[in-house]
Amino acid sequence: MKENHHQTTQLIGGIVEVANRQRLTDLQEALVTQEQALTDALQEIQKVHEFVGTPEKILGNHLTKHGEIAEQVEVGIRNARDLIEQKPPTATFETVGRTAPADYLIDGVEVQSKFINGATKNLDHVLKHMNKYQNFGRDGSYYHIPQDHYDVIEKILKGESGDGLAAKTVRKIQGQIQEVEQTTGRPFTTVVKPGVSSYAEVQQGKIHGTLEKHEDAIRDRDADQRSAIEIEHQASINEMAQVAFKGAAIGAGLKVTFKLIEKVREGKNPFKGDFRIKDWQDIGISAAQGSAMGSVSGASIYAMTSFANLSAPLAGAILSAGYSVASLANSYRKGEIDLDEFLDLGQLACAESAMVAVGAAIGQSTIPMPVIGAVVGTIASRLVIDFGKKYLTNESDQLEVWMTQYQAQWTKRIDAAYHAVLQQITAEFEKLGNLMVSAFDESKNTALRLQASIDLARVFGVVEGSIIHNTDELDEFMLA
Repeated sequence: MKENHHQTTQLIGGIVEVANRQRLTDLQEALVTQEQALTDALQEIQKVHEFVGTPEKILGNHLTKHGEIAEQVEVGIRNARDLIEQKPPTATFETVGRTAPADYLIDGVEVQSKFINGATKNLDHVLKHMNKYQNFGRDGSYYHIPQDHYDVIEKILKGESGDGLAAKTVRKIQGQIQEVEQTTGRPFTTVVKPGVSSYAEVQQGKIHGTLEKHEDAIRDRDADQRSAIEIEHQASINEMAQVAFKGAAIGAGLKVTFKLIEKVREGKNPFKGDFRIKDWQDIGISAAQGSAMGSVSGASIYAMTSFANLSAPLAGAILSAGYSVASLANSYRKGEIDLDEFLDLGQLACAESAMVAVGAAIGQSTIPMPVIGAVVGTIASRLVIDFGKKYLTNESDQLEVWMTQYQAQWTKRIDAAYHAVLQQITAEFEKLGNLMVSAFDESKNTALRLQASIDLARVFGVVEGSIIHNTDELDEFMLA
């Protein structure tokens, strides 16, 4: 059984693909859940629309109907805000009579709504209600008043001017605040709280505009939630580390397996005590080498599939070709093979990667049968030359000459009718070839082989706004 880099990288590529698919599945499920949250939130606001759409059913005359409208807005908008955050709604009219001491419940606590024109009048009505119902405001229940009135009272609590109110009015409000606290034995801010609306917003002439404003706010929050979900389900350093760890385990396991088979073929059986210290050292070195290769492969394939939108099989194929050519280049430098053997063996080693690349990169095109051999052969040769130039810098010119001659030979074998097809397909791969080699070039890894990765992403049609262009954008993405 011969060690095969392609098997290793494709196994690791499979792990990456599973991780990417799971992340996309989780993203889709999260977005569906958020879509339902938006639907539920808008339905709460629609209930309020329907209520105010039949004013004849609202309690009071045309001057006082805003009181019950304020109650409906409070419950509906509060619940819509809960639902858009994917939380259970906290406000309800259930179990509360229409003329009971409380108007609604929030988190199970009774709340009385007092929407009277003017901060002092509001507090007067709060005190009257408190005197009528001896437990209200004292047992955890509390009052809602218009938000704009509460803002004025809050300033007075802080010792501020109270928005230009007369000194007499400020003193009256201070007295009312003191009376509320003395009556209940509790801080004013726990007995009286602001509602979600101002006094003007719940008037019959304004309510529809108010609801539209709240609906817009819900939609804006939904957009923020969706953005957060998409960011949460983007590729991450943490997930890359997990893939690299799994890749290291696979790489080490396969490398040790191949080394053990090699030792057994030499007549050594570890289970019969045939291994010596040197044999175990070889196993340990193989494990370390396999782990390093698997870790780098996992991280590289993850980066290219996640950030440059390559398919996992294609990324794995290119990595496999790189490992194979690197091994052959090492044999050439040692004098174990000559240049012709390097080229022939390299082309064979890259043929499988080339076939995967053809399927992944130009699989959408229909390739005529007479051209397939030329396409695979040309791409395999291109891979050999591109990687070969990296490892055999002194032979770059010879490699280019060989490539030119090789392509000419293939072209002669194809009918003229297919020349244009071959040129079109090879031109498509040329857009990827050097880019992919550069993108995987460890010597350029300082910025994720930045420019090559950017160009490669553009070739694959990645939206410009989704491409990482510099280290600042990378930091911002990783820390988001």
